[in-house]
Amino acid sequence: MLRFLTAGESHGPALIVVVEGLPAGLEISTEEISAELARRRLGYGRGPRMRFEQDVVTLVGGVRHGRTLGSPVAIEIANSEWERNPEKWQTEMSPAAEDGPTQAPLTQIRPGHADLAGMQKYGFTDARDVLERASARETAARVAAGTLVKKLLATLGVQIVSHVVQMGSAKAAGAHRPGPNDLALVDANEVRCLDAVAAEAMVEEIKEAAKDGDSLGGVVEVIAYGVPIGLGSHVHWDRKLDAALAQSVMSIQAVKGVEIGDGFEVAGRRGSEAHDPVTWTEEGGYQRGSALAGGVEGGMSTGEPLVVRAAMKPLATLNRPTLATVDTRTKEPGVSFKERTDVTAVPACAVVAEHMVALVLANEATRKFGGDSVAEFTRNHQAFVASLAAGPVGV
Repeated sequence: MLRFLTAGESHGPALIVVVEGLPAGLEISTEEISAELARRRLGYGRGPRMRFEQDVVTLVGGVRHGRTLGSPVAIEIANSEWERNPEKWQTEMSPAAEDGPTQAPLTQIRPGHADLAGMQKYGFTDARDVLERASARETAARVAAGTLVKKLLATLGVQIVSHVVQMGSAKAAGAHRPGPNDLALVDANEVRCLDAVAAEAMVEEIKEAAKDGDSLGGVVEVIAYGVPIGLGSHVHWDRKLDAALAQSVMSIQAVKGVEIGDGFEVAGRRGSEAHDPVTWTEEGGYQRGSALAGGVEGGMSTGEPLVVRAAMKPLATLNRPTLATVDTRTKEPGVSFKERTDVTAVPACAVVAEHMVALVLANEATRKFGGDSVAEFTRNHQAFVASLAAGPVGV
């Protein structure tokens, strides 16, 4: 199995991610990871931090001469803020006991964030003990991990794309779904939406929200093409592919809803209109006539394009703070304070969701096909595909 662990805080010296379970022989470079991290910073409506933030990537372990060794891969992503503003952050976020904070404890909690619940859970008196780790900056480490596994999945012919399908009230037409080779085309759009009319409306919504000092949420969609049949399992609840995908994507900061395929829409239909019909031909084998299930049935991948959507709430930190709150020290009322924020991070959320889907699929692929090396991994996959091509079930 494949797993990963992230560490680090938003304004700390660096983020770290360790990925365990990658087979040996996977080619990887810091340039490839940096390119994916740059995609995470894309999108109209991002704040000033995206303009000066540079993700300096270092491969710390598990890679030699551009290839994985089969041991855990450790990646460091240095925080430019740590070096850009050392007087503040190298003391404020220092791990050393003798370094006191440069500011008074932060006690004015922000509604919609982890501040209050985290302080109550751990007994903290300073909200920064919570918010620095809860920050969406942590997703940079996830994207770095996802970059590795996207390359592994590519050896099986899996390609994953993401795009924005809704921003505020502006929605893309369903026909504008990117294909397996359209990722660069999506990234070229300032809101990562292929529907030109909807993209223009999304930009206008962002501009209007920015004028009001407000924020916008939206819906993103991830499509995985070429997913092998049979990833996941119907046997145990915690092995179901759709459950793993939902948990993984829901873990992204500010995501409040996840659906597989047309999950919410088909809930309002009759059964005769809610499922994908199956056909079989000598030339094409088993095929489904529609994609309502999103490429997953009974907790297992069907081989059809896998579709996951996520709803991201509007960001809780506003450029014109108006949300009522309380100071945890004085109990006096006030309004939520502002740290640097975006008008929207929906385009970035799509990129992060893309990598989280990749991490789930890679975990299930390594579970199914095994192999200590990439060559063995792909050989096992090819043998499975050949067994399917031998004939229909029962022959």
